Amino acid sequence: MGASHVVPFAALTIRDVPQVGGKNASLGEMIGALAAKGVRVPDGFATTAAAYREFIAFNKIDDRLRAQLQRFHAGEDSLRETGDAIRRLFLAGDFPAGLSRDIAAAYRRLCQDAGQTDLAVAVRSSATAEDLPDASFAGQQETFLNVVGERDLIDACRRCYASLFTDRAISYREVKNFDHMDVALSIGVQRMVRSDLAGSGVMFTIDTESGFPRVCVISAAWGLGETVVQGSVNPDKYMVFKPLLADPALAPIIEKTLGDKARKLVYASGGSARTRLLETSRRERRAFVLRDEEILELGRWAAVVEDHYGRPMDLEWAKDGATGEIFIVQARPETVQAARSASEFRVYSLKERGRVLATGAAIGDGVAVGPACVIAGPSDIEQFRDGSILVTEMTDPDWVPIMKRAAGIVTEQGGATSHAAIVSRELGVPAIVGTGDATSALRDGQPVTLSCAEGDQGHVYEGALAFDTETIDVGALPRTQTAVMVNVASPAAAFRWWRLPAQGVGLARMEFIISNLIKAHPMALLHPERVDNPVEQAMIRDLTEGFERPEDFFVETLALGIAKLAAPYHPNPVIVRLSDFKTNEYAHLIGGEAFEHAEENPMLGFRGASRYYDPRYREGFALECRALKRVRERIGFSNVVVMVPFCRTPAEADKVLAVMAENGLARGERGLQVYMMCEIPSNVVLAEEFARRFDGFSIGSNDLTQLVLGVDRDAGDLTALFDERDEAVKRMIAEAIRKAREAGVKIGICGQAPSNYPEFAAFLVEQGIDSISLNPDSFVRTVRTIADAEARRAGRA
Repeated sequence: MGASHVVPFAALTIRDVPQVGGKNASLGEMIGALAAKGVRVPDGFATTAAAYREFIAFNKIDDRLRAQLQRFHAGEDSLRETGDAIRRLFLAGDFPAGLSRDIAAAYRRLCQDAGQTDLAVAVRSSATAEDLPDASFAGQQETFLNVVGERDLIDACRRCYASLFTDRAISYREVKNFDHMDVALSIGVQRMVRSDLAGSGVMFTIDTESGFPRVCVISAAWGLGETVVQGSVNPDKYMVFKPLLADPALAPIIEKTLGDKARKLVYASGGSARTRLLETSRRERRAFVLRDEEILELGRWAAVVEDHYGRPMDLEWAKDGATGEIFIVQARPETVQAARSASEFRVYSLKERGRVLATGAAIGDGVAVGPACVIAGPSDIEQFRDGSILVTEMTDPDWVPIMKRAAGIVTEQGGATSHAAIVSRELGVPAIVGTGDATSALRDGQPVTLSCAEGDQGHVYEGALAFDTETIDVGALPRTQTAVMVNVASPAAAFRWWRLPAQGVGLARMEFIISNLIKAHPMALLHPERVDNPVEQAMIRDLTEGFERPEDFFVETLALGIAKLAAPYHPNPVIVRLSDFKTNEYAHLIGGEAFEHAEENPMLGFRGASRYYDPRYREGFALECRALKRVRERIGFSNVVVMVPFCRTPAEADKVLAVMAENGLARGERGLQVYMMCEIPSNVVLAEEFARRFDGFSIGSNDLTQLVLGVDRDAGDLTALFDERDEAVKRMIAEAIRKAREAGVKIGICGQAPSNYPEFAAFLVEQGIDSISLNPDSFVRTVRTIADAEARRAGRA
């Protein structure tokens, strides 16, 4: 880098952090190293740290600045008084003539390159201690958008210098033990992207909640990106599985969640304000900001940037509404999950439940208990009580001093990349954001429990609830010859447990995705005219708005849910069980009563395989097949295995396999394996017949126990008789394992028994079972039991 105090981005590299700070050095690094790989970064220039010190010297600020900080440390002045006094020193200063001349000249060159007389630019702060691997400095200094003309540019630069001493920046450096006098500020002047006409947002190259490293997470809102960073809107959320991006035929998007995006920040057309906040239209709120091809482009860039820097990254992006091009406008290291151990993690679990008071996006995976401290706005910050659960509409960097004193944080606005989310992660404080109504739903002083330990959704419960914590070191777990897998229903749960050394998913339950994410009966989506209830008709219209056909909503939502569930275990097998609702459970879905009949005993009725070829459900089953085909062939998770539940006879198996083939899921094509649940006595008696039709069996010990012992598993007064360890049940299971091995097909178990009873797991090992699938919370203790049983068996051999 040359001796000038003003340097073009293109002349900077990451080695220039001491001179221009992490933000500006990173922009230069990407322009120089990643443009050839397709990553677009708006051009601009930076002032140096030396320019900042020249400004201080020219205006003789140094001694007065030190004196003011000494008064603060001595307790003579408050944080507010200190920040206000120091900022006035900078705002009253003048730029040295040479420096202001160089800034103006660089601005004119930027205008000429763009073919404009007065170009709109963003003026950003880049502290020389900023964006380091152990500190994000997120939002500590100011950014000024839509700055036009040399005079306004110089004024924005002066205010950038002053923003090095905002109250929040002073407080943050105190917490991080940075010497205020050692930190300098570089100004980045960057060509504005017309994202006010399109959209913008934030992207992480790692899952910020679970730490799962093989995805990138994108947040998007309409207009300028400050609304996403500040957390003043609930943005769209997209997730891309990076390992499959190399294949251009695949579209490995595994999550698309629509945010309400209630407001957008746009350029102001007149007056002194440079931007203005507008309400979005209903069409904007109900539409995704990014198309799939744009999500994939950002995903590819995330992988390129992460690979170049060799670490997880936190990026900001913007789409130019005039050209349709997307740009990366900032890049910094991700500082929270990257610092955590990949082999050790802490698990929180509630021991009791209370009334749910508020729900939002979970940030972190912890639990916090304390009194709610409801604060309406920044003017009331001083009312915060240490150790309370902070409850407010939204936070910005001014809130950091009290956020670090909170037991937990709840906000009404914001998403997973909002200020509240970013700072709470860095502080290690559990938070729930985007609740919509927390300040009215929670009373000040009310005892509450904040739980982020239940997946993507966080809950605020009434009362102080008991909870457990457990630290798991997966590196200390023994290796086993038996494949140990996990049972998973929720996509969020799959991410929560990704660190477990599971060899795949032995049972992925489709029902959770249908009941919790889709919520509607598939036949009601195919035939909404048959739904008589006006309320349910409106609910279906609301759920499916934006889709060409209502059934497309079912297929896309189910496919994305399965894909997200499969991602943490790729390329290991993920066995997805086809829907196994009973008629009474299907009837409870939106529109379900129009398509289900009452049964005396739904447990033994119209369920599992019998539905798939029956005219009453065959069309709905076709949607399940379409979703699975999309997961395997379009999204790219060819490791997904399909499993047929409750298949009573070989003839019924033939019918189901034929219908699957009609819908593009032919066994053996494109490597598709099809398994069968072994959960009916006929499955054991005729195991040889079923083995000719399926690639593997998975023992469902719950239903098998029910049918062997003749005990309704839902009958509370017969609980004492329902026992998977009964000798009759064990003999049936032993027979199933023997016959499967003789037939040369794989056999595992996905029922509750090995999760509940360690001795049952040992029994399965003795019988030579191929795999045992466990509930995640029992994985650690049971894998040790399996290893011990294998050692005993080997000792006798």
